[in-house]
Amino acid sequence: MRKILSAAALAAAVVAAPAFAQDMSQSTDTPTADAAPGEAAAPDGSKAFGFKPYVGVMGGWESFDRRPGHGIPSVGPNGRKLQGALVQGVVGANVPLGPVFVGAEGNVAKGVDGAIDWEYGAAGRFGFRAGDSGLFYGKVGYQWVNFARFGDNSRDYHAMSYGIGFEAGPKDIGLKGITGNAGFRLRGEVSTFGSARSFRPMLGVISHF
Repeated sequence: MRKILSAAALAAAVVAAPAFAQDMSQSTDTPTADAAPGEAAAPDGSKAFGFKPYVGVMGGWESFDRRPGHGIPSVGPNGRKLQGALVQGVVGANVPLGPVFVGAEGNVAKGVDGAIDWEYGAAGRFGFRAGDSGLFYGKVGYQWVNFARFGDNSRDYHAMSYGIGFEAGPKDIGLKGITGNAGFRLRGEVSTFGSARSFRPMLGVISHF
């Protein structure tokens, strides 16, 4: 399962890569579908400044390392590594600032197979806009995790989280702009819990408004 999800995330990144290689020098004075004539526009064809909320659903896998003394139990009962598949919901908003953006989002994830029960947290995002509806970003936040393997009375473990990722809109993945600048985008992301205590590849769909 983990190999399949990792392969899917890698494939998505390869598909989206051409989007981020597109010309980032588009004039900010060029009229677009969202920007009125003479109004500044960003490389993705939308207004250079604004407020863009979004929601999304993602799936993936998280595996915690075996190092002792780093805050997370090194192994579960019977010596098995703490890992499992996740389904995650996210909600957030971006603030475009010309060719770059900042934003914040919250997440809740449920373990569907393996040692993880629930995860939840919040993070700030920052990055640049590329191509048609494309984003490339880094994120820093705080995350809590609860392990099903330790029973109903398991406590929440918590630490800083760090990640990188991309989003690619319809034109970026060759679908000829079916939904334009708003609508659905593919997101791929890799993050970690604490000081590289876990590996967490995720892939999903984000709907921008």
